[in-house]
Amino acid sequence: MQDNDRSAIIKIGDEEYQLILTTKATKEIAKRYGGLENLGTKLMKTENFEMALDEVVWLITLLANQSILIHNLKNQEKRELLTEETVELLTSPLELAAYKNAIMEAMFKGTKRNVESEDDLKNTPAE
Repeated sequence: MQDNDRSAIIKIGDEEYQLILTTKATKEIAKRYGGLENLGTKLMKTENFEMALDEVVWLITLLANQSILIHNLKNQEKRELLTEETVELLTSPLELAAYKNAIMEAMFKGTKRNVESEDDLKNTPAE
C-alpha cells in the first residue's frame, strides 16, 4: 500500500508533512479518546477553544510524526520528530481549523481499506 493512499498532506512552517493513520497512531488515539469513533465527537463538542486547539495540535503532531517515524525506519538519514510546541509556534489558529479536515481525511483514508474489504466480502457471491 502506498503511503499517499492513506495520508493527507499539510504544511507546517516551510515543510510539508504527511498525516498518516497507522496502527501505532490508532492505539494512541484509543488511549486518549477511547477509540476512533469518539474522536470526531470530542473534536466537535469541545466548547473550550484552548482545549480544542490542544486536541488538534496533539493529533497533528501524532499523525505527522507517523510519516517521520516511517521515514526514519526506512532511511539512514533521520528526521527530527515534531513536538506539540513546534506545531503551536509554526501554525496559526486559522490553519489549525483547516487542518481538522486533513486530520479527518487521514482518518478516513486510514480506515477506508478495512471497510471496503469487509463490504467486498459481504457482496461476494457464495460459490
